[in-house]
Amino acid sequence: MENKTCFESQLPESETEKELLPAMSSSSQTSVAKLIRFDTKSRGESGIFTKGAKKGSGMTAFQYKVNGNELLLLDKKSGIMTQHFVIDELSESTLKIHDAIKDCESRTFSRVK
Repeated sequence: MENKTCFESQLPESETEKELLPAMSSSSQTSVAKLIRFDTKSRGESGIFTKGAKKGSGMTAFQYKVNGNELLLLDKKSGIMTQHFVIDELSESTLKIHDAIKDCESRTFSRVK
């Protein structure tokens, strides 16, 4: 998942950051990934997965609704909308969305098997 805040999207990476990023990611002791799952019954879950773990930690269940190019995340119990996104790209392997209120905050998800 790639996640950019409004602040990050307005500032380009410095040359130092571009040079250090590959070295920092390859020397990391643990790999962590944010995972979000959508099923065909309008349910989903999100959480954090650590390398070597079979289950994610902090898994949060939710319901979702797609309305045209809008993705609404709903509270599982009450059905109240908790997040509102605009779908920028949807393919078999990629989901790119941005916050409906803050269009400068984007998230890009890649499909994993």
